[in-house]
Amino acid sequence: MPRVYPILDTGSLRTHGFPAVRAAAAFLEGGAGILQLRHKDQWTRADFDSAREVARLCAEAGALFIVDDRADIAMLLGAGLHVGQDDLPPRDARRLMGSEPVIGFSSHNRAQVCAAGAEPVDYLAFGPVYATASKRNPDPVTGVEGFKECRSLVEKPLVAIGGITRDTAPAVWAAGADSVAVIGDLLPEEITSVSLRQRMEEWQRLATK
Repeated sequence: MPRVYPILDTGSLRTHGFPAVRAAAAFLEGGAGILQLRHKDQWTRADFDSAREVARLCAEAGALFIVDDRADIAMLLGAGLHVGQDDLPPRDARRLMGSEPVIGFSSHNRAQVCAAGAEPVDYLAFGPVYATASKRNPDPVTGVEGFKECRSLVEKPLVAIGGITRDTAPAVWAAGADSVAVIGDLLPEEITSVSLRQRMEEWQRLATK
């Protein structure tokens, strides 16, 4: 699991008027080894075509491509899948997709982490570690100590998520995170292909310290 897990949030990018495909290309040029496409709105043909182009870019870069929520889209694109507590249950997703694709599963508290450890998934996400503006109805903030406590409960790779920035990531890695998922702190105030690539490179340097 790469130490930095960039999430390509189409809603956030739309706010800035920046296409998801161009953002994906910039993140990959900046060294991203995994990329999740997070699209919370209704899927259109244009959205699918854009996702297919992101999948192609990931394949060319040798990066793992993950689709959030939608097992059908993931299967059509030959991608991995990330599901939440209210999405398709992981066991059903695995039965549908087979043994090959990577599947991740979100958890938000001690009970969910304990239950998720037995699910047929490749990694777990846990959070929000900090307050986040990327989710409409976020679960309660866990803090670094909450993350550290749950790290000891599961052997699967654990991805920290929720409000993590370049300033706070070192403490989260020190608490045992295999990876940190990032949305907001990947987006500079002025978004261009160059600034996105540079921000990704900055995260990559931080991850290797």
